[in-house]
Amino acid sequence: MTMTEKILSRASEKSQLIPGENVWVNIDILMTHDLGGPGCIGIFKKEFGNDAKVWDREKVVIIPDHYIFTSDEKANRNVDIIRDFSHEQGIKYFYDIKDLSNFKANPDYKGVCHVALAQEGHCRPGEVLVGTDSHTCTAGAFGQFATGIGNTDAGFVFGTGKLLLKVPPTLRFVLDGEMPDYLLAKDLILHIIGEISVSGATYKAMEFVGSTVESLTMEERMTLCNMVVEAGGKNGIVPADATTFKYLEGKTSLSYEPVYSDGEARFLEEYRIDVSKFEPLVAKPHSPDNRALARECKDVKIDRVYIGSCTGGKTEDFLAAARGEKVKVPTFLVPATQKVWMDIYTLPVPGSGGKTCSQIFEAAGCDTPASPSCAACLGGPKDTYARINEPQASTSFSTNILRIFCFTRAKTIWFEFLDTEILHIENVCVSTTNRNFPGRMGHKDGQIYLASPYTAAASALTGQALHSGNHTTVKILSKLAGKGRYFDFCSRLIPASVDYAAKISPLCTRLCKDGYSVRTAEHLLFLGKSE
Repeated sequence: MTMTEKILSRASEKSQLIPGENVWVNIDILMTHDLGGPGCIGIFKKEFGNDAKVWDREKVVIIPDHYIFTSDEKANRNVDIIRDFSHEQGIKYFYDIKDLSNFKANPDYKGVCHVALAQEGHCRPGEVLVGTDSHTCTAGAFGQFATGIGNTDAGFVFGTGKLLLKVPPTLRFVLDGEMPDYLLAKDLILHIIGEISVSGATYKAMEFVGSTVESLTMEERMTLCNMVVEAGGKNGIVPADATTFKYLEGKTSLSYEPVYSDGEARFLEEYRIDVSKFEPLVAKPHSPDNRALARECKDVKIDRVYIGSCTGGKTEDFLAAARGEKVKVPTFLVPATQKVWMDIYTLPVPGSGGKTCSQIFEAAGCDTPASPSCAACLGGPKDTYARINEPQASTSFSTNILRIFCFTRAKTIWFEFLDTEILHIENVCVSTTNRNFPGRMGHKDGQIYLASPYTAAASALTGQALHSGNHTTVKILSKLAGKGRYFDFCSRLIPASVDYAAKISPLCTRLCKDGYSVRTAEHLLFLGKSE
């Protein structure tokens, strides 16, 4: 059997399982938070009674983390509901927050649930962990079965400690080769999602093995497993090893028993990947599988950078992002948990001469690290820190290509110029988060490029995705000869419905003298003059 089949076999008290079987599984940990909590609490009370007790108060973990630092009354009420329920039930692991003005005044408050689960020792090899959040699959990094469930299922688990699950088939990803020092696990999972698509692993387990995976730290393995749901995966899983056991030292006193796939285990499909020649990747708007090399997006002008979330807001993510230069765009920093926040202010960045992340970020002009939470990753109320509330509109320089064809009697001359002045009507964000669907981080017109902390930091320093391009001031009139001219203006930043002649009038002013006429059609600009 595979790892996933073995864990579900043990949890269902069956000796053998095959993909497609439906089995009742004993749950080791149920996690919920301020978004899912009120719903599953309501279902639990409706179905089991107002006076019912949860099946095991020490196996329920409740973590407020999503919409915390906001004045929104409904969001605040959600936290009140999970607090009342936790006190009523005597929930041992409720990580409360009451003073929203100073998160440090709340010693029990942790932050983002998926990172807090690991830091607080709730992730253990061989166990079954479910949560009312799709990124619960993050915990698969510890060699356990971890998956997101709905409020109805969670309400049932509250009352019984059991859940009916279908055994998923397993896709196996064998990653080998030495990781280049400019790559992170985010690049690996973006490659995989781009390869198989956002539906390529629908209701399948994704097992990660190979020398590359073995070399990853626990936080990097968490990044890898975190985004399997973006490929449709039921769960992601990494075999537990010495790295896993070392991380768990001092975090849990409970015993655990790792499992491993058998040599004769049957996988639905196996992918073999050599990472040694990989380049940094991004996922362009508006899908995690819209994969591109970061260098292919070097001409994309960006408006902001966001470093945070369960995917990219861990301690090692900030250590990777800490760079000693000035940022050119607003750069928002959101530690996942209180511990990560403390690490930002106390841990020295390797190779920095003893400087901490906070010192480097401050010198670079980044925003001060915010209160630990999910913040803008899921949009949230309008006063959520770093939320994209409105698209930006300004006339700016873009590295779109302007192709000019000059027809003369003798020959045709072709020029290509950069830095064409156009109207920029977007809010482009390079983010270490996990989803880039329209409206995911707030306004539906926001353009989100998913990237690793390395790529996000490089983008912040250049104002463009990964690298700055070679800019050339447009000086066209002095270069053109002949009286008849045909201009092909290709602009991807201006929607097709926009009146091109009006929007690029600054360009027309620079190119044309009196007597030229202008007409537009789709992406073409025609300039003509009578002989």
